[in-house]
Amino acid sequence: MSASGGTKAIVAALGANLAIAVAKFVAFAFSGSSSMLAEGVHSIADSGNQGLLLLGGKKAKREATPEHPFGYGRERYIYGFLVSIVLFTIGGVFALYEGYEKIKHPHEVEHWYWPVGVLVFAIIAEGFSFRTAIKESNEIRGKLTWSQFVRRAKAPELPVVLLEDLGALVGLVLALVGVGLSLITHDGVWDGIGTICIGVLLVLIALVLAAETKSLLLGEAADADQVAKIREALVDGKTVTGLIHMRTLHLGPEELLVAAKVAVQHDDTAVEVARAIDAAEARVREAVPIARVIYLEPDILRTTTSA
Repeated sequence: MSASGGTKAIVAALGANLAIAVAKFVAFAFSGSSSMLAEGVHSIADSGNQGLLLLGGKKAKREATPEHPFGYGRERYIYGFLVSIVLFTIGGVFALYEGYEKIKHPHEVEHWYWPVGVLVFAIIAEGFSFRTAIKESNEIRGKLTWSQFVRRAKAPELPVVLLEDLGALVGLVLALVGVGLSLITHDGVWDGIGTICIGVLLVLIALVLAAETKSLLLGEAADADQVAKIREALVDGKTVTGLIHMRTLHLGPEELLVAAKVAVQHDDTAVEVARAIDAAEARVREAVPIARVIYLEPDILRTTTSA
């Protein structure tokens, strides 16, 4: 599965969230709905998250330096992890606090048409952003299920935007239900309950994102199909007769390190071995283009026989 930054999805989400944030804060000012305030802060947090993802993508493109010889590809993982922290602290925790305060000190929602109108507008805008993220993801998802895609994607941006947009849509529905029940029952407690539900949802999404990006930060190997292609490309059956062991590591979403010890004939000359290594590297890069850093060590394959 090739990596993709999903820049189009990020920009679409950023534009939608900024417009929605302004509308939500206006609705809060006129209605006093805590759900609107929590959702407004949520949209601001999401906008900041998209800004972080764009910044991480830009920083990751820097050239390698003597201090960072393998480049800055993992900047995208770092900023993806920061997004999960921002979503947890600013979005989730604030919503939980605001919901608790509203339940403790309830008051009726005023000028109901403001929050309801803004929520409907926000659902439409978030739906457009979510559709863009789905379309971008489908181009690289292949036959993977959505849960497998989120777990296995090496580029953090699309899973982050997908989960953010999904959380935003569900959160908007929860806010709409909370506001609606408050209007029907004339009890502002329902608005607070809806706000707490939004907070719980955001915290859960943040924990999922944190776990996935932490795995990427620690360093993940190539996908199973890529490993199989590399193994097949290394051995030509002539000069390179076998693969003794191999390790792969993602230096970034679109850059893979391959280190392997390969078996050569015991009577091959140094020139023949060097040519065989060069040819093996070329085959690997053709089979898996993101395998940009390759270290191959030739050795004699020793077999043991039992008496």
